[in-house]
Amino acid sequence: MATNNIDSSVEKPPIRKITALAAPKDSRVAEELTKSPRLISVINLVDAMMSDAYVMRASDVHIDPDEDKLRIRFRIDGVMSEIYIFPNEIHSEVITRIKVLAGLRTDEHQMAQDGRFKVEIKGVGFVDIRVSIAPTYHGENCVMRILAEKSQDITLEALGYSDEHLKKVQVAIERPFGMILVVGPTGSGKTTSLYSILKKLNTEEVSIITIEDPVEYSLEGVDQIQVNERTGLTFAHGLRFILRQDPNIIMVGEIRDEETAAIAVNAAMTGHKLLSTLHANDAPTALPRLIEMHIEPFLIASTINIIIGQRLVRTICSVCKASKKLSASELDNLKTLIPKALFKDNHIFYEGQGCLECHQTGFRGRVGIHEILEINTSIRDLIMQHANASQIRETAIKNGMVTMLEDGFTKAILGITSIEEVLRVFRE
Repeated sequence: MATNNIDSSVEKPPIRKITALAAPKDSRVAEELTKSPRLISVINLVDAMMSDAYVMRASDVHIDPDEDKLRIRFRIDGVMSEIYIFPNEIHSEVITRIKVLAGLRTDEHQMAQDGRFKVEIKGVGFVDIRVSIAPTYHGENCVMRILAEKSQDITLEALGYSDEHLKKVQVAIERPFGMILVVGPTGSGKTTSLYSILKKLNTEEVSIITIEDPVEYSLEGVDQIQVNERTGLTFAHGLRFILRQDPNIIMVGEIRDEETAAIAVNAAMTGHKLLSTLHANDAPTALPRLIEMHIEPFLIASTINIIIGQRLVRTICSVCKASKKLSASELDNLKTLIPKALFKDNHIFYEGQGCLECHQTGFRGRVGIHEILEINTSIRDLIMQHANASQIRETAIKNGMVTMLEDGFTKAILGITSIEEVLRVFRE
């Protein structure tokens, strides 16, 4: 494999200082900076940056060129943080090194490119990195998604599902056919929930096939297909192909269009168990969304078993966690958002003070908050009547649905997250 290294026999001017704004302890980038500016290796710098990102539990690394600097930002627990500032003179070499690793064209600078590579993390092994590079006003940017092999640790319990929600999911996955949908905005953990459900379903007695974009985690015993638009392998075409592969259970990474929605519903009608995700704000909104995709209401009503609405909130750092008593005005404001029956007399919540362990954020890790809409007789009647999301939500709550806001509030009372974090997610 070709390499890109600035410490060559050709004399080059020294690199201006690289600024570490929020580097972790034992940062490999910081270690690289102890070298003479003329001896700093871009190869080592990129490797060190990815190692630091993994140590800090970042899901994404953003390399953003500005007029006079190169900003390196990590997305940690869903929130962006600026970690390093590199000098602009190594911009092209950093991007070239990443292109080489990902097998992309190094001579193309005006076209968006996507690729993947593996990086070795000391003490961990190899980690998959998905790369997206695009031309911007100040030069090519790069976003790298860290796809760590962590599927073995994923369970619905670890994702924050309550006992009540776990029972509803268990009932749904025990049904021989039908659809389970997980909905929410981008980055809300929808695919992770589907993987957790697949792990419960994955036995020798069944054939499971997935079509994903991308394949995020490798699941043993599951045939996983990667979408490839360039070869015509879209979600819709892949799903048609999968149906000829004699599967019992199918997972479609995302229902994006009318064609995929129609094939998915028909697959669920013909005896398959089908899991998928859909972009929607909450569980009730997913039903009108499917009708907008020209799926007949009677098909929706007869194929969907449950719809799981999901968001991710940051969990309070256990090292610097402290109780917090709300003021009278804060309590009054909260009571306008939270049902009285749930609020009761709670006025003690929790927050993170900030420490080295959580990089002064007060949070470490994330957990899901959920709502589960069961498709029962009353909800089916509303679907057939083309009811809107508000009507469906109102009936679902009467039937006992715990909303995401209520689930988040319960987790705030228990000290798992902060009340500000729950409200932040819904305001976004």
